Amino acid sequence: MIKKILIANRGEIAVRIVRACAEMGIRSVAIYSDADRMALHVKRADEAHGIGDDPLAGYLNPRKLVNLAVETGCDALHPGYGFLSENAELAEICAERGIKFIGPSAEVIRRMGDKTEARRSMIKAGVPVTPGTEGNVADLAEALREGERIGYPVMLKATSGGGGRGIRRCNSREELEQAYPRVISEATKAFGSASVFLEKCIVNPKHIEAQILADSHGNTVHLYERDCSIQRRNQKLIEIAPSPQLTPEQRAYIGDLAVRAAQAVGYENAGTVEFLLAEGEVYFMEMNTRVQVEHTITEEITGLDIVREQIRIASGLPLSVKQEDIIHRGFALQFRINAEDPKNNFLPSFGKITRYYAPGGPGVRTDTAIYTGYTIPPYYDSMCLKLIVWALTWEEAMDRGLRALDDMRVQGVKTTAAYYQEILRNPEFRSGQFNTSFVESHPELTEYSIKRNPSHLAIAIATAIAAHAGL
Repeated sequence: MIKKILIANRGEIAVRIVRACAEMGIRSVAIYSDADRMALHVKRADEAHGIGDDPLAGYLNPRKLVNLAVETGCDALHPGYGFLSENAELAEICAERGIKFIGPSAEVIRRMGDKTEARRSMIKAGVPVTPGTEGNVADLAEALREGERIGYPVMLKATSGGGGRGIRRCNSREELEQAYPRVISEATKAFGSASVFLEKCIVNPKHIEAQILADSHGNTVHLYERDCSIQRRNQKLIEIAPSPQLTPEQRAYIGDLAVRAAQAVGYENAGTVEFLLAEGEVYFMEMNTRVQVEHTITEEITGLDIVREQIRIASGLPLSVKQEDIIHRGFALQFRINAEDPKNNFLPSFGKITRYYAPGGPGVRTDTAIYTGYTIPPYYDSMCLKLIVWALTWEEAMDRGLRALDDMRVQGVKTTAAYYQEILRNPEFRSGQFNTSFVESHPELTEYSIKRNPSHLAIAIATAIAAHAGL
């Protein structure tokens, strides 16, 4: 078994990995930039080491991170999600230095990170993909020719893209002409590659993804699916497991496709295969070669600890379960509580958390790295915490979500919590039938009123009394 892990990440996912290590008797090593010196993952890990004053450079330097793992006596490195989690170079350097990378091989990361190569692999494996270009387009002229062949609307995508970046919908030749240089620029800056390709745009699909686990003994299983259709600008807001929109036959079909996709590329460790579902047809979209932000809801409905399984797999152990042993029970929802103001076009709201109360009660879980007095730095993702609720039925899960969101208090910054309550009250959402157009189709949901904070009201009254008394 692995004895000591360097966690090459920050925030709530680093705290999540620290907790898994503690339960397994494994020592954890955290890293931090100067901006993260007071972060919760630094306080919770067995050891913590600084990686420089630049808020990003240290988290993005693969050789420095692996060197630190060696220097601190670690035998493994967990990349979490984001940053270098899908970086083939990091996996390669780990292999060179004798550090176990808790994820798939560099070859698989590179193969599935290249979206055109991933498409070719899926076609060969018999997994349905959206119509599109056979490979990358050489220039704008070829993109325009392919756009006419495929038929508008099309999606212009960065070959190495991810996380909703490097992607534009183009409804016409003119829009493709305008978007092409922008996507090239964004892809070059974000991913270091100017390669792009085209896919047919599946209009208003359902976004369904399947969680898989695969070990080094030839065992591959799926842990059912998650519904990620509630999203804004390709960024997920609310995730659900299992999807309330699938029939049992669709559920089995998508699970089998995910296993087939993983086996086709020799996948090992935890991963997610993402699909689009439209008019009864399922299309492969991409594969994420890491643990997902929303892995929590799969854990809630299956009872499996995905991070624990990741560590076991990297240690060379077989999966702890077989496919026939895995069942799902109830429904779980995850709300990404972001430090953003939905009433002001989701403008980021970084600053100091003056007060934080975690929600509780049956079926409620919070994964977070914030605490009262913590200052959210402006250099990273705006997510404050993940609120996860579970219940036996879809209706009970929604009602529990409303209650838990009302229980929670995050003061000092604006958050998306009240907006999510509006979504939970929406009849279309409650019907369990929605697609990726839901958020943009319901702009009225941002027109909610904010409850006055009782403590703020008390301060205002006290101030008024003091002023009246001449104090």
